[in-house]
Amino acid sequence: MQANPLSRRRFLAVTGTAALGSLLHAQESSAYAGPVIDVHQHTRYSGRTDARFLEHQKAMGIDITILLPSGRPVSRPSTHEGRSNGLAAQCGGNETVLELAGAHAKAYRFFANEVTDLPDARRELETYLKKGAIGIGEQKFNVACDSAALQALADLAKDYEVPLLMHFQHDTYNTGIERFHAVLKKHPKVTFIGHAQTWWGNIDKNHDQAVMYPTGKVTPGGITDRLLSDYPNMFGDLSAGSGLNSMLRDTDHARGFLKRHQDKLLYGSDCNDVFGRGPGCQGSRTLATVRELAPEAVVQKKILHDNARKIMRI
Repeated sequence: MQANPLSRRRFLAVTGTAALGSLLHAQESSAYAGPVIDVHQHTRYSGRTDARFLEHQKAMGIDITILLPSGRPVSRPSTHEGRSNGLAAQCGGNETVLELAGAHAKAYRFFANEVTDLPDARRELETYLKKGAIGIGEQKFNVACDSAALQALADLAKDYEVPLLMHFQHDTYNTGIERFHAVLKKHPKVTFIGHAQTWWGNIDKNHDQAVMYPTGKVTPGGITDRLLSDYPNMFGDLSAGSGLNSMLRDTDHARGFLKRHQDKLLYGSDCNDVFGRGPGCQGSRTLATVRELAPEAVVQKKILHDNARKIMRI
């Protein structure tokens, strides 16, 4: 989840409608026409109703959607004294994703989530893992990415053989990405999925950690690039404005990046739009961009379907 309306509007203005038209045309003429898995969506996102959400996913042409809940609303430093409750975007909790996925079992799956450092986080997560959750996340809380609390959730993910999806945002959520390699080494049997501004900014070797939506050419070899290359248990979620920006800021680099990491990348929307099409729908723009910049059908198939199906055992 990456709610930041002002940043999103600035981002849409920067990328421009001309590029969107080209990418949407590419989406229509894509070589891969098989099923698409969206690994990143939310119930109640920015107040969106379930009915509008279902129509949104249908309009985008999504076959299977993964629902990511928020943790329980609490006031403590890890939730910025409550300001980050609901993943900072009114997103629904575990019961809401369980209910929606239960009512639409063919097209929806769900993760379990909880505030990382709550004393009974494991118990809460296990409750929903036992009810069919296929992952943990989106972990979006003000803790260090290598904290004992986060690593306890990694141990739980290992026990249940499910992935753990993390929102990396400098000085805000899952901080200290430069140390995350040690977590990957310590938990080699846990599948981690990286997402959000600091994750995608760090495709660039020269990334300024304080910049959330960097522009301009990318120098390969950044933290994210190295983690995807060096650790079999690290994957990347292309959702949100940050994922889209990582591709559009330097399309030449993105073509090579998508091809190089074709076995490690997952399509996600993380879109709070209600239409599922047009320039305001960032999820459909991300889908079009993947199809444009990774034109080979075999690569598209991996990013849009196969990788998610494999690591989430769908």
